[in-house]
Amino acid sequence: MKKITIAIDGFSSTGKSTLAKQIAKHLGYVYVDTGAMYRSITYFAMQNGYIDHDFFDSETLISSLKNINLQFQFNDEMGFAEMFMNNSNVETEIRSLKVSNFVSQIAEISEVRAKLVDQQKEMGKNKSVVMDGRDIGTVVFPDAELKIFMTASPETRAQRRFEELTHKGDVVTFDAVLENIQKRDYIDTHRSDSPLKMASDAIEIDNSYLTKEDQFKLVLELVQEQLN
Repeated sequence: MKKITIAIDGFSSTGKSTLAKQIAKHLGYVYVDTGAMYRSITYFAMQNGYIDHDFFDSETLISSLKNINLQFQFNDEMGFAEMFMNNSNVETEIRSLKVSNFVSQIAEISEVRAKLVDQQKEMGKNKSVVMDGRDIGTVVFPDAELKIFMTASPETRAQRRFEELTHKGDVVTFDAVLENIQKRDYIDTHRSDSPLKMASDAIEIDNSYLTKEDQFKLVLELVQEQLN
């Protein structure tokens, strides 16, 4: 059977990971959540006091990158791979709004991007992979057979993220979540190294008014076109 690479890029909280997991499970492909990798390095920086609201010691973080080991380990009960950093499961910790507040700053660092892009390319060298992030179709896999770019209004994305966080028990406000999303959008699209942008051959999907089921069916049709 033909094997392809599926790159899913887009703004934060557009449901990239949910869609990527669905597609990967349906096809029996490997799913790679690159956002979890950037979040893990962000969490590492926070743990070690390299970043806060009023300072960022990027040089010390860069020199410490060699001490960070990231691995995805599949959880049979959950049905997806969880993020492990230096042999510790950090899947829950990296999903907090506190991490979200700093992750775009961390992702601006060229040395961080270089480390993670190399790992991502290695993970997908044999195809049969679904990878989501900000620069998968433009930098990591510019030759991917299928590229999807996902978007939705900031307010729609903030509401989804707010509901997700409150469901987990986090105490957050909608305004704080919206502010975080708008800030991340600006940083992601304005950074000098691999800014978020739609690849020229990507298919844009605005899912502001799409259900998860409708979205899945739409993208699965695009996948089948590439596999035939």
